[in-house]
Amino acid sequence: MNPHEYCRRRTAASGSSFYYGFLCLSAPRRRAIMALYAFCREVDDIVDESNDKDTARAALDEWRAELDRVYAGTPQHPVGRALADVVDAFDLPQEQLLEIVDGMEMDLDQHRYADFNALRLYCYRVASVVGLLSAEIFGYRERATLRYASDLGLAFQLTNIIRDVGDDARRGRIYVPLDELARFGVSEDDILAGRHTPAFTALMTFQCERARETYVRALAELPATDRRAQRPGLIMAAIYRRLLDEIEAGGYHVLGTPPRLPTRIKLSVAVGAWWHG
Repeated sequence: MNPHEYCRRRTAASGSSFYYGFLCLSAPRRRAIMALYAFCREVDDIVDESNDKDTARAALDEWRAELDRVYAGTPQHPVGRALADVVDAFDLPQEQLLEIVDGMEMDLDQHRYADFNALRLYCYRVASVVGLLSAEIFGYRERATLRYASDLGLAFQLTNIIRDVGDDARRGRIYVPLDELARFGVSEDDILAGRHTPAFTALMTFQCERARETYVRALAELPATDRRAQRPGLIMAAIYRRLLDEIEAGGYHVLGTPPRLPTRIKLSVAVGAWWHG
């Protein structure tokens, strides 16, 4: 199978809201962003699907070696071959791709975060760096766009954390900062046992408010001259903000099956964001 077709199928099969933002891109940019997204999925799945830390760590080290091969022009994995086709054309730094791997590796050793400042490093590595690489692929003229891309990545990750509280708890992970659990009177056991209490609702209300504020800040940082080029990110932001609406309207029931937007709603929101972007 063609490496880029492998990445396209990997992206489409994930069911991610990001896929709808990618469809508006030119073919070269679409191939590049799907190669990046497929890479993120590969390294994320290593951590999520492995029951053995040593095996997962070895697999992540193999991806570090694969990135060396990508930049040397000798990749072996289909995603590596797709990346090798695009890293030079879109000036994607190897150091940033390696930082994504480092962020995924954090999940092997760190399952709690004392406060939001501690969580920010994780979010930067697994999401803001992806935002920065995506901005390179989409194209920009103003350097302020990189601040937007970094903060938008943070907003996406905060939304993911809210949506996946229950799923993450079933893996033994709690990303909501521990000092905020204490502030709202929610214990780790409440999260791990899936107890939906008034205190949990208040905690999630606070998390959603912070995510919304991060979207507002990010979008305010995007220069008008780069809005058209960065339209894929604006489409993704519209879909993710709609997901927050649904989570809030549903009473923050995120301890069971993660809430998802139906495809028809994603498409509707994407089309609206395209026309207003």
